[in-house]
Amino acid sequence: MPNHYHLLVRQNIDNGISKFISRLQNSHAKYLNIKLNRNGALYQSPFKNTIIETDEQLLHVARYIHLNPLTSYIVKGPNELKSYPWCSFSDYSGRSPRRLIKRNLVLSHYGNQQELIAFTLDRVDYQRKLNRINHLILDDKVGIPRV
Repeated sequence: MPNHYHLLVRQNIDNGISKFISRLQNSHAKYLNIKLNRNGALYQSPFKNTIIETDEQLLHVARYIHLNPLTSYIVKGPNELKSYPWCSFSDYSGRSPRRLIKRNLVLSHYGNQQELIAFTLDRVDYQRKLNRINHLILDDKVGIPRV
């Protein structure tokens, strides 16, 4: 996404994700500040997180993340999404998976890869509608619609 990113990660140690994101964003900001001879913060808003409590929530959040470039019109259609390098959907839908992407947890909820693709692409129009009204949801701290 041009102005934010989503990560679906599993925390193995207390406060591990917060520490990782802090280090990642600080390192990235320092790198760009030095490279571009600039000062100040790079990221507009602080890190936000949501604890995933159920398998159903996991699948819907994964789908939301995968559809984000498509429902935001960054890519034009499902075929372009399947090859879009800045989203892990390509790793789940046929491209050789990158080492950093661990697909087993999400894929284990489907009979095969085609079921995951169908489940994901089934909600493109619905997610676009949610994106249009998402700013109206007052208690949604991370911008992920409740589906």
